[in-house]
Order: sequence, then structure tokens, then C-alpha cells
Amino acid sequence: MIQAGREICTDYYESSTREWLETNGIGGYSSGTLAGAGTRRYHGLLVAATKPPLGRAVLLSRFDERLTVNGRAYDLSCNKYPDTVYPEGFRYLTSFSLDPYPKWIFEIDGLELERSYFMVHGENTTVCRWKITDIREQEGDELYRTNCRLELRPLVAFRDHHHLRSGREGFVNGYTSGAGWAALTPVDGLPTLFLAHNAAAIERTGVWYENFEYEIERERGFDFREDLFQPFVMSFNLTTEAVVIASTRKAKPSQAAEMEAKEIRRRADIVVRSEITDESLWPLVLASDQFIVDRGDGKTVIAGYHWFSDWGRDTMIALNGLTLAVNRPGIARSILLEFGRHISEGMLPNRFPDLGETPEYNTVDATLWYFEAIRAYVEHSGDRDLIYKDLYPKLVNILEWHVKGTRYGIRADSDGLLFAGTQGQQLTWMDAKVGEWVVTPRIGKPVEIQALWYNALRIMESFADEIGDDAGRDLYADMAEWAKAAFVEKFWNSDKQCLFDVIDRESRDASIRPNQVFAVSLPNSMLSAHMARKVVDRVEQDLLTPVGLRTLAREAPNYIGVYSGSPKQRDGSYHQGTVWAWLIGHFVDAYRKVHSKDPRAERRVAAMLEGLKEHLNEAMLGQVSEIFDGDEPHLPRGAAAQAWSVAEVLRCLR
Repeated sequence: MIQAGREICTDYYESSTREWLETNGIGGYSSGTLAGAGTRRYHGLLVAATKPPLGRAVLLSRFDERLTVNGRAYDLSCNKYPDTVYPEGFRYLTSFSLDPYPKWIFEIDGLELERSYFMVHGENTTVCRWKITDIREQEGDELYRTNCRLELRPLVAFRDHHHLRSGREGFVNGYTSGAGWAALTPVDGLPTLFLAHNAAAIERTGVWYENFEYEIERERGFDFREDLFQPFVMSFNLTTEAVVIASTRKAKPSQAAEMEAKEIRRRADIVVRSEITDESLWPLVLASDQFIVDRGDGKTVIAGYHWFSDWGRDTMIALNGLTLAVNRPGIARSILLEFGRHISEGMLPNRFPDLGETPEYNTVDATLWYFEAIRAYVEHSGDRDLIYKDLYPKLVNILEWHVKGTRYGIRADSDGLLFAGTQGQQLTWMDAKVGEWVVTPRIGKPVEIQALWYNALRIMESFADEIGDDAGRDLYADMAEWAKAAFVEKFWNSDKQCLFDVIDRESRDASIRPNQVFAVSLPNSMLSAHMARKVVDRVEQDLLTPVGLRTLAREAPNYIGVYSGSPKQRDGSYHQGTVWAWLIGHFVDAYRKVHSKDPRAERRVAAMLEGLKEHLNEAMLGQVSEIFDGDEPHLPRGAAAQAWSVAEVLRCLR
């Protein structure tokens, strides 16, 4: 259980910079801050996946909440407007917890009120509940309870989650209601928002709230002001709990308890199945589930919340930690088969865009990570039928395309190494691009691509041997040996005692970057023990931080230590010193390899991961951020919840 006490909750900065996240397994989510004030355009109580797992739209942004006790009103909400924060309901908070879903405790005039939100798995539904949990030092408690009234004013947005609502024209097409429900239908083709409730009364209003300000959007250099529509006021007597079920389908308020029990059981089953007994890791176990979503009849991985879709690279890197480390191999199998259906010209998709169904294929490494994900799955599950019956011909086809050449200049060169790149394209995981400016193009032979290529060839050599394809086995073994000889000769930087980052004909990029660690960490390595140790030492000395690896050594002239500013400034620093949490996984693998005989190694590894364990209590609670500043104090940046960050931290801790 993740908790925050009164000291954090009643401090606006602390409570507005800590976020919570609920997801529904089909791409939708619910998210906000502990304080209640929205700080991102993506915050909302019901962000529905209208075309699962994408097409995400903010339907219900939040509630304005007012509690009346014996005739005295207390505003529980919090909003940021120009030059002011109003109201300041966070001042009544005594605690917040993820147990297992978000819960707030307010203390007002001797009364304790609990508010909670959770999403229902498999549908665009958020259950919202308020109940009195304690009344202290009051005479006639029941009479006191009957004099408690809650007023909720829903604030609706009806917009794509990447955009903001401004202007009032053509907003709501219709309002309908009945016993225990009300519904709003927008004009722009988005789903109808149903609010099932047990309110004593509803009063139509039709009021606009103007100029909400979202601080993180301001920091990111984007539009940051929004107007929201308040259609009616719902009044509840708190003799029993107040329930609102926000959904894209009709529900009944009486279903809330059943929905809660089912969801608690589902989450408990995930923890039990993981067989992880260290309770401090349970938040990460539950976090891992939040990225796994349906795509068609299969499964995929949302790369990060709030704005990412499903990416091939992120999915294959995260697959081990999100599924195998928590004993969910069936989901891993589904993901591998689902992506196998989208292979084109020997390539896995880079990403599935929010708009449209045609995937993008501008990646060189996603396909190579696919081999490693399959290897990890087969090793964990023993399910060799996946290879024999489903994937082996596709893997052969992938290698054939890479040998003869596929999109974006990707091809095996005459030295057996893999060339990749064309002008204007970003193909590796260092993929920042602003307009036509590719920040780190890395055209030629990037070091981690060679490590992945060699690893894939050795994996295929093993698969071919198991399946009885002797010719294939010999071919892949020869290709691997050929690549290894060229790699050791061309990539070793004797001056810095590590590996070049990219080579292209006679040019050598000697930048100290983390990409070289994959030449040690992957199961099949081309390096001698001496070279591997030198690489790990160099990365540890120049790139290791308490929250991951820097993407560039601080001594480099183009190092940028703080990820901030306009979109162009941020993209320009994305891989120029910014720390990425997911890289810690492969650094730990490499460190364990080269220090396998050192009895102190595991204590050192535990220390490397401690900063990321502590990070679970800041930023997005229970989650791991995408990136951090390269400079101390390494503030969290980027997506507040990132799949491969969670996956790699969980895998290493497991």
C-alpha cells in the first residue's frame, strides 16, 4: 500500500505534484492529483478508450464537491485558476492511499469522510464513492449524520485527451435522465456519458467554469487553460454512501459494491499469482498490470501514461518484466502472437497511432527485441510449441528480409553487421525528432543494434537446432561468428576502454552513451570478459545515477542536464543527458555478469535500485516515471508512468 499523510496532503505543492492512476485494461484511464487540482490536460475521472486501446477521450473531467454539515458548507475540491488556487479542499485531508485503488480521508468538524475512485476492468467505467467512516465526539451521532449533505457538480469536457476544451458552441446534443441515472450526449460523435447515482435530487444548471490552468502543460510549453461545462448539481444525503458510476453504458448505483468486490479480487489474484512475498514490491506488481491492454483478440502494452499508445519496441522490452516476472506467461504469449500478425517486410511495427489503424514501421530495434522477448518467454514457460507451430517461419522470414534489405536502409552489410538509417528518419530508441530535425540520427551501425542482431542470430541458431533445421542452424551460427569478428575489431575504443556508439564507414562516434551496455547484458555477448568489465566500469563511472543511466556523459559538450522548456528544447535534450529509468535493468544484468564472483555485488545492485523504489512514493504514486533530469536532484520528467521503467525495475528486484 502506498500512503501519504497529512503533512504531504495539506501542502499544495506536495499534493499537486503527486498523481494517481487507474486503468481499465482496454486503453482508458482515470487520473488526477492528490490535491484534486488538474495539472495535465490528460487528467480526468473518465478518459474512455473509444476505439480500444486508443481513441481516448476525456468525458468526465472531475467533480466540484461541497460537504454541508449542520448547515455549514465545506468545499472539498481544488482547482488552479489564474493567480489563485480555489477552493482549497486539500487542507481538510488527513491521508491518501492506494489500497489498492485511490482513497482520500477528509476530516471536517469531527467527521471523517472517505472518497474513493476505481475503474472497472474491461469497460469504460469509473466508480466514485463518498462515505462517512467515523464521527467523533458528537452527541446523537445518527442525528448528526442525517445533517450531512454532499453536493456534486460534474464538470465535463467531451474532447480528445490530447486537446483542451475552449468555447461553448456545439457542445452537448442532449440531456436525458431517469430514476438513478442521467446522461449527456455530445455533438461530435463521442460516446454518451452515463452517470448512475443514488442522489436524493438533481437540479439542472448549465454553468461553464472558465480558465482552469494546468501547470505541467504550462511547463511543457503547450496550451494550458481550459473551460469545462457543469450540467447539473447532484445532492446526496450521507446516511448511506454516495455513489456515482461514470460510464459509457447504463449502470445501476447498486452495482458499485459488486464491481468493487470483483475488482479487488482481480487485483489480489495478480499479486498472489506473482508469488512475490515482498510486500514493498506489490505496488509494482499492480502497476505492471496497468499497461497491459486488449488489442483485437490479443494483448498489447501501452508504452506509458498519459499520452503514449502501444509501441513495438517498448512492448518487447517491457514484456519480460510486465508478464514473466509476475508469472503471467499467457499474456506474454498473446502479445507475441498479436505483434506477429503485424509483421511486414520483416519488421515489427514501431507504434500504432492514436488516429487510424495503419501501424508505423520506422524502427530497427523493435524487431530485434522481438527475438529476445520470445527467447525469454520460451525459457520461462517451456512452451516450445510457440516456436514449432506459430513463429519459426516468421522469424526466418524476418532474418531473410534483414539480409536482403528492408525499409529505411536496414540491411546486413558485407562485414556481417547490421546497417540502418536514412536521412530524416530516427530508427533507434533514441528517436527524438522536431520537424525535420532528427536529434540523434545514429545512421550507420549503432552499437546496441549490433548487440541485438548478434543475440537474435544466436537465438535463431538455438531454435533451428531444436526444430531440426540443420541448414538454418549452421547458417545462423556462421552469420553470428562473422558479425562477432567484425564487431570486436571495429567497435572497441582503446582510448576510452569502451565501445563506440555508432560507426559508419570510417567515422566513429566516441560519445559515452548507455547503448554499449547491451553488448554485455544480452544473453549472447560478443565481448571477452575483459572488454565486458571495462564497458561496465565506464558506464558506471560516467552514466549511473540513483534513478537510472544518463544518455550522455556530463563531460560531453552537447550534454543537457535538465529536461525542460519548449517542446523543441525538451526533445533536443531527450537523449542528451536525460536519465532513463528502464536502462537500469540492463545495467544490472551487465553488472551481475562481470561481478558474478564478487560476494558484494548483490548489495551493490540493491543500492542501485533503492532510489527507484523510493521514487514509488513521488510523482505518479506506485509507478515509475519515464525519465529524470541528468543533473541532481534528478527530478522526474516525461510520462509519469512508463511501461519499460516499471518492467525493468520489477524484473531486477524480482
